[in-house]
Amino acid sequence: MQNNKKQGVLLVNLGTPDEATAPAVKRFLSQFLHDQRVVDMTRWLWCPILHGVILPIRAPKVAKLYQSVWMDEGSPLMVYSKKQAEKLREKLTIPVELGMTYGNPSLQSGVEALLSQGVEEVLVLPLYPQYSGTTTAAVFDGLTKAFKKVPVTPGFQFIRDYHDHPIYIKALAESVKRSWQEKGKGEYLLCSYHGIPKRYADNGDIYPQHCERTTELLGKELGLTPDQIGMTYQSRFGREEWLQPYTDKTLEVLPSKGIKKLDIMAPAFSSDCLETLEELSEECCEIFTEHGGESFTYIPCLNDDDLHIDMMVELLK
Repeated sequence: MQNNKKQGVLLVNLGTPDEATAPAVKRFLSQFLHDQRVVDMTRWLWCPILHGVILPIRAPKVAKLYQSVWMDEGSPLMVYSKKQAEKLREKLTIPVELGMTYGNPSLQSGVEALLSQGVEEVLVLPLYPQYSGTTTAAVFDGLTKAFKKVPVTPGFQFIRDYHDHPIYIKALAESVKRSWQEKGKGEYLLCSYHGIPKRYADNGDIYPQHCERTTELLGKELGLTPDQIGMTYQSRFGREEWLQPYTDKTLEVLPSKGIKKLDIMAPAFSSDCLETLEELSEECCEIFTEHGGESFTYIPCLNDDDLHIDMMVELLK
């Protein structure tokens, strides 16, 4: 990181509600679902549906789900993001700040915090291993808005993706091996990625190719055959077709194919959150066991694992 300009790191994740309450969830979902990168429907059509139907119904339900995973220090995603930033700060000895695409701390506050420390060049690390317009590009959009509000725009470098980075793959593999040592090895490893509408991929989003590559490299690193590892997509929303195969539908049929002992992980998530701790670890476990599964092991996200932090250092260098 040899550079005459003072550098600082902006670590970015999606974001989380400030509290596990319906009003806080409603504020967060409103900002998130207003982003055209996330929902690209015509505004005059989408906004009345969002505010008149979706938010009033979903916010209280989602708040209850957040309450089930909320930690003493706050939202899991925020707790782990803060730990990641702290460890990264210690390793790099340069300013490191958090910025969330939605919610707090915002990208704006993250940029301003770095500039207040004399940073002239911002190294932006969105914690999305696989690129998607719905996530990575949304960070870029938010960053340009933040730069418009500061007197002097800093130089910046933007890390677009790291889906095939050797240390990322190794970190994933080590987390799987650790799970095997502690809880035993399942008959099948399922990599569940957050889904996007199929239409987005048809229009050029490279996300599914990145997910496929990550799964392929992880299988090789672990020495698994193609019939011992697979991938699916979770968290679909609305009525249109999303990327397939779907995680929940796959879990319904795996036991009938002779797979009764399953390991499942979420390589697209850099921190455990609602979609991993509640949807994957709890809901998906119920689906699998209801359809004849006998053993279901959720392998946590990389969170603040030392190998994960080492990977971030390598990327930033």
